[in-house]
Amino acid sequence: MTENEARDEICRVGRSLFERGYVHATAGNISVRLDDGFLITPTDACLGFLDPARLARLDAQGVQTGGDRASKTIALHTRIYAAARGFDAGTACVIHTHSTHCVALTLGNPQAELLPALTPYFVMKVGHVPVIPYHRPGAPEAAEQVAQTIARYGAAGTPIRAAMLARLGPNVWHETPAAAMAVLEELEETARLQLLTQATRPAPLTPDQIDELRRTFGARW
Repeated sequence: MTENEARDEICRVGRSLFERGYVHATAGNISVRLDDGFLITPTDACLGFLDPARLARLDAQGVQTGGDRASKTIALHTRIYAAARGFDAGTACVIHTHSTHCVALTLGNPQAELLPALTPYFVMKVGHVPVIPYHRPGAPEAAEQVAQTIARYGAAGTPIRAAMLARLGPNVWHETPAAAMAVLEELEETARLQLLTQATRPAPLTPDQIDELRRTFGARW
């Protein structure tokens, strides 16, 4: 993907997420890792109305070289790239949102992981989603904990594609903006199912069922 293609794709995905209610107001951000740096949505930008020419451009050291002022979460994104690429070298996009159902699950008594293995596609396309305890937006401690968590899960043989910041929202990553968006969509839909069925407390998939998904589809669980 060229830089111009990446700029257009960030704006297309941002608009799609905004129009379908995955992001609101000026919450959320999208970045893409380039061969020589990064693109990221500007601070306080609405993802539904992005201008490709005004996306923040940073060099490989994270120093801004063009565009509007970069989102403060670029520090978190660069830590995610550095950690996640150790287990998936193709990681080139990070999306952060404040998606309603995911956030709702962290407002009570958050667990170590956001969701159990409720559906096969959650197991296949998303996998484990560890919850990072609350820190203020942009806190360096949160970035450090996310990077450590990525390393811990990867070393255990279960590399992750998402981490949930308690009371803030999910970060997801993949090879392209479209692929990262698909992870986010599956994650938010599963969170919605969890909330809709809280009264009945549905049982998760069994270990045998999860193992079958792992053997058949290479599930990340």
